Order: sequence, then C-alpha cells, then structure tokens
Amino acid sequence: MERRKFFKSVGLMTAAAYIGPKVFGNNQGPVKASVIEGVPATEFPPLPFAYNALEPYIDAKTMEIHYDKHHRAYYTNFMNAIKGTALEGKPLGEIFAGISKQADVVRNNGGGYYNHLFFWKNLGIGSSKPSADLSAAITKSFGSVDKFKEAFNTAAKTRFGSGWAWLYLGTDKNLAIASSPNQDNPLMDISPVKGTPLLTLDVWEHAYYLKYQNKRPDYIDAFWNVVNWDEVNRRYLQAGKG
Repeated sequence: MERRKFFKSVGLMTAAAYIGPKVFGNNQGPVKASVIEGVPATEFPPLPFAYNALEPYIDAKTMEIHYDKHHRAYYTNFMNAIKGTALEGKPLGEIFAGISKQADVVRNNGGGYYNHLFFWKNLGIGSSKPSADLSAAITKSFGSVDKFKEAFNTAAKTRFGSGWAWLYLGTDKNLAIASSPNQDNPLMDISPVKGTPLLTLDVWEHAYYLKYQNKRPDYIDAFWNVVNWDEVNRRYLQAGKG
C-alpha cells in the first residue's frame, strides 16, 4: 500500500467514526461493561495504557490512529447496525455463535470491535513469560515456548492480506494456533477453527505500517516485547475452568 493511500484510508475511517473526547490511558474511569467477559457493551472502553506506553515497539501515533479512529469506527458502526434489533444488548459471544445468520456489517464490525478490545488487553506491562501451567500446556502442544512463538509468527506472517493470528484453547482443551481473515475470530460459527482465544496479534496494515511499512515480520518480532502475559495467563486459567 502506498503511503498516501494509507493516509487516505485513515481519513475515511475517521469520517465514519464517532468523534468524541480523546481518551488517554485510564483517565476516563472504570469500564462499566466488559464485552470480553461476556457482558453486553454499553460504551467504548478506554485504552488500558497511554498511546506511547509501548514504544519503541509500537509507536504512539500508530496507537492513537489504531484505537481512536479504526477501533472507534468498528464500535460505532456495530452499535448502529444492531440498534433496535434483537441483537441489541446481547453478549458478543452469543452474537458470534450465530454470526452466519447476520449481515456482513454485523460480522465485520462486531468482530472488529471485539478483536481490538481483546488485542489491547493482551498488550502492556506484565509478566515477561507464560505461567508454569501455561508453559507446560504450550510445551505439550508445540514442543517448547520457543517453538510456539515460531509457529505463531508463521501464522501471522503467512496470513494473506488482512487478519489476525490466534493462540486459542480448542474444544478438546488443547492449545492451537491459527489465523483468521478480516475481523473473524475463533468464537464465530463460520470460523474453520473454534475455541477460546488466549492471545492475538493484529496483522492489518494499519496496525504497523507507519513504523514498519511493508516489513510485517519486523512488527511481529517486536510484538513479543509487549505481550502482557499476566492477561494471557488469566485467560488460560479462566478457560480451563469452563
């Protein structure tokens, strides 16, 4: 993608997005409803860290555009799409379980809203490695933590076009890695891979192009410096109880 085309696409996303007060870090107070935990969304949650918190690995300008333009647009478009319908007020997990019956505007924007919420929460400052239990599960499924990272990197690098890479707990309670196109995720009934997401990486160009241009592998390598393993460990523990 040429640089001017990238900024043109950002402008289009801006026009589609709700223009509200700019959010920095956690200064907007607690989130009243967490869609990640299965509660219906009632507001656009604040980013859980400042725009520059992940530098030099993810730059502040990319984070600002990604969160306040792209993510906000998905949220606004999704809310507008389900307003006044039977989907309004339902948990996203329930909507995704029947997403094949919904229009593309619901699938794409609902997925974009959820996937980004999930992505922000698995970024930041936390433990630098998986817990003992998660490490054991990773070793069982992939041979070692290093081999897991290699497999995850491959999934992210080889996703053609736009999409996401996922570590998820399958329905058989084993860990697995996959990628999904566009804004799909393993919770959707149309997904060829199904399970509980634990870790994700956004490989849409808007997630990295300002800093890394067309060097997606460099962005993927940098990602491991900002994974919040505390959150991934929590998700694994919670998923194991389900």
